[in-house]
Amino acid sequence: MKKMLLLGLAFCLVDTLAAQTKNADTARLSAEKKELAAFLENADKKLADRQQAYLAAQQAKAHYDTIGLWQYRYEMKLLKEERKQLELVFIKQHPGYLVSLDALKDAIGPIPDDITKYEKIFKGLKKPIQQSEEGIKTKKLIDRYMTVRLGAQAPDFQAPDTSGNPVRLADYRGKYVLIDFWASWCGPCREENPIVVEAYNKYKNKNFDILSVSLDQPGKKADWIKAIQKDGLVWRHVSDLKYWDSDVARLYMIRSIPQNFLLDPDGKIIAKDLRGQDLSRKLEEILK
Repeated sequence: MKKMLLLGLAFCLVDTLAAQTKNADTARLSAEKKELAAFLENADKKLADRQQAYLAAQQAKAHYDTIGLWQYRYEMKLLKEERKQLELVFIKQHPGYLVSLDALKDAIGPIPDDITKYEKIFKGLKKPIQQSEEGIKTKKLIDRYMTVRLGAQAPDFQAPDTSGNPVRLADYRGKYVLIDFWASWCGPCREENPIVVEAYNKYKNKNFDILSVSLDQPGKKADWIKAIQKDGLVWRHVSDLKYWDSDVARLYMIRSIPQNFLLDPDGKIIAKDLRGQDLSRKLEEILK
């Protein structure tokens, strides 16, 4: 009886210590989050002020228009980059903070500019942070992005075209090929399509091709095909019509569209996220 009583007391003590540790970790993380928020306060205010100014300008107009849209996007891009750089400074200054993992994931974002840079930053965190539950998740995220980094061999895939016939990326070996992720419902994708069409028409006879991968939704095949025809996208298209659960999109870590990958004839990724005239400039550089 006495032994059982002592055992019960021991379990209670362990539970109490575990609860105290959990409470301490929660309090520590809360304090770290406040410190990070204060560090980013000015950058967040700049972003909020710029967004509000753009919305106010639109509301003052009788109808929504795109005048000033590109300037707004450009300025927001610069402000977001400024905020990201601050996050990286914070992480390097606080390698033992759990919240540094949150800042790192936010800096990586949906389209990392250079995942190898973020891998190095992760390795600079203290071991207990790397080996924490969130640290392990962050490492897995980075590892998945590493598979589609610049210089990596593009993962092969197979998907059905508009007629249901299977198309393999390997079939394009020997050509420069642009894997273009888009969807009929994606406004920015549709805005980008004329630029992609222009590039295709200019370089299609110079060992260049395009393979478009759509993230259209289940049951929306007609919308997908209609958009292809309307936008004059005359190259091959594939989609499993699984929306964000697209097998190819998951393989390529697509979390935002439009997005693209340019492969060389050996299937190696040589450029990513070529928007606007960047696509034509890059093709001109390699297909002189």
